[in-house]
Amino acid sequence: MQQKLFVWGYRLALAATVLACIVVVLGAFTRLSDAGLGCPDWPGCYGHMTWPTTDEHVATAEALFPETPVEHDKTWPEMVHRHFAGTLGLLILALTVLTWWRAGKTSERLPRGHTLGLLVLVIVQAAFGMWTVTLKLWPQVVTAHLLGGFATLSLLWLLVQRLGDKNWHLAEGVYTRVRALRPLVVVVLMLVVVQIALGGWTSSNYAALACTDFPTCHGEWWPDMDVARGFNLAQGIGPNYLGGLLEGEARTAIHMAHRLGALVVSVSVLLLVIRLLRIGKEAKVLGFTLLAVLLLQVSLGITNVAAHLPLPVAVAHNAGGALLLLVLMTLTHRVYSAQSTTACIKTE
Repeated sequence: MQQKLFVWGYRLALAATVLACIVVVLGAFTRLSDAGLGCPDWPGCYGHMTWPTTDEHVATAEALFPETPVEHDKTWPEMVHRHFAGTLGLLILALTVLTWWRAGKTSERLPRGHTLGLLVLVIVQAAFGMWTVTLKLWPQVVTAHLLGGFATLSLLWLLVQRLGDKNWHLAEGVYTRVRALRPLVVVVLMLVVVQIALGGWTSSNYAALACTDFPTCHGEWWPDMDVARGFNLAQGIGPNYLGGLLEGEARTAIHMAHRLGALVVSVSVLLLVIRLLRIGKEAKVLGFTLLAVLLLQVSLGITNVAAHLPLPVAVAHNAGGALLLLVLMTLTHRVYSAQSTTACIKTE
């Protein structure tokens, strides 16, 4: 009976992780297709729990919101994203209840704090989703909402690792080298998080096409930039932020910061990959995976610039960022939960 409940907790966490991946991709599609204000109200859409489709419903909706006429290509992405996000919230609630109920029935140490933190995070995410609409795509809110989505996905994947007991059991020599990786892994993980934040800031300020050539920008290695304006976190909202309000030099500063961040991340990840490939076969698998995801992500980023931000590539670039983060979360869990087989034998 106890094992069955444990397995179902693991399966529920895995299902929630898959759903979180879908939510992250749908969020990227909604943002990049300029559908973030496809519905002027929240949590419904023009007063509907889905979106207005018939001529009668459209006429009623436009009468209620005369300043925002219905655009069918923008209403459905927004509401599909909301419905998937709401379902994810319910799954996380069920996972939290299951974990706490299970903890009261057994002496096992279960990640109750982890699931409760996830539940709080998804509630905060819902609030940011509302503010994204009510504050008319304010970049600070949009970026925070994106980071919250990535954090939810990462913590769910970490929960899967914990509930599935995904630990390395290593010989003493390999274990020592894996432990030595911990500082570097944490640094690389933090750099990737910062780069994701820069990517969100680039997207929310419509700066992805501030430079349309590569590797230069406007034909220069160091173009004119307004860093202070580009990273002014106290910037105003205006009537709404759809399309962005920043001038060209401010957007160029944001775009270049994201490029430089990509360079720093690439070098740090390559350094980590080299270290991983020098350890045992367990580390080599993750090392090659990390390298493949990095190359994919860099290729997608360059393609975005060269092809002028095609929607499928831009969405894939967001998904690639999530995948890179998940690989690093896996590696972080492995190096911090690794156990020495020698120590285990001595204990026995």
